[in-house]
Amino acid sequence: MFGKANYPDPKLKHAMTHSSFVFSYKRLASLRMAAALCLAGFSLGIANAQTAGASNAANVYPSGPVTLLVPFTTGTGADLMARLLGPKLADKWKVSVVTDNKAGASGSIGTGMAAKAAPNGLTVLVTATAHGTFPALMPKLPFNPHQAFAPVILLGTSALGVATSGKSALNTFKDFQESAKKQPGVLNYSSPGTGSPQHLAMELLAQETGLKLLHVPYKGTSGALTDLMGGHVDASIVALQTAAPHLQNGSLRMLALMSPERSPAFPNVPTLKELGVANGVVETWYGVFVPAGTPPDVVAKLNADINALLQLPDVKETMNKQGLVIAGGKPERMSDLAKNELSRWARVVEKAGIKGDN
Repeated sequence: MFGKANYPDPKLKHAMTHSSFVFSYKRLASLRMAAALCLAGFSLGIANAQTAGASNAANVYPSGPVTLLVPFTTGTGADLMARLLGPKLADKWKVSVVTDNKAGASGSIGTGMAAKAAPNGLTVLVTATAHGTFPALMPKLPFNPHQAFAPVILLGTSALGVATSGKSALNTFKDFQESAKKQPGVLNYSSPGTGSPQHLAMELLAQETGLKLLHVPYKGTSGALTDLMGGHVDASIVALQTAAPHLQNGSLRMLALMSPERSPAFPNVPTLKELGVANGVVETWYGVFVPAGTPPDVVAKLNADINALLQLPDVKETMNKQGLVIAGGKPERMSDLAKNELSRWARVVEKAGIKGDN
């Protein structure tokens, strides 16, 4: 009964054997197709999960306290911006937002700390013009500001100006020029440090006017500003919003602005361009960056939220009173500006033979 099958017709035996082979082949093909479909579905699931994860990163951001890291001393332009926007971001996000000042070496110390932070948007660098000068001055830095960060937003720009103590005998820019020409290399000026934007701006002014000035570098803006107001140094380049309260109380005097036009906040102060220094236009800027690798959706949320804050009436009023021109816009605007500034200051540094700290 269970013995060898008896096929009376050899042709029938061949047909049955061929039929079994065809059935097995089709079954194998079906299994392969099913496996391929499963794999495709799995891959699509991963892709969807990744997309959802990226979107969720923005939806849950910030997931904890946020630090606005300012690489300069208190009272500087970047510090003022951080302390203006920080509380409003805290109200919007319902998390703690603190400003942490890590000053030194023209901003490179705090910037280096921010570069090492986790790329999760919880450490936000609020910085200024010096961010674009580091590579030209400090080639041995362990990071490159343009590669270590993702730009978020350009907050605003401000004029720089040539300032003296309110009790100085130098009442006009002409007085400043004549004094410097009479005693080359004697008239001195303070700056927050070698290679700082204020130092480079004064060096640019000296190159454009043929003046020889004595540079007195300090470790941060506070010391440079305090000694300027006290009359211990003859002059300094000061950001208008930093000088504003001191100009109003008479402890500082602004001889000329380095902006393209006069400031509405201080309309009586002439520009260097008006006074015959054609290439003396220099503006500082204030911007926000996060560590490279921060999820794009987090960058986009930061950009959108800060853009919204810049449109608030009280924010506009505060910034305008400080002599700041509100910027805002897309991250690319901040990125392009920083790159352009680097090439400009590299030329000034090379001509002057300025050496950084490393």
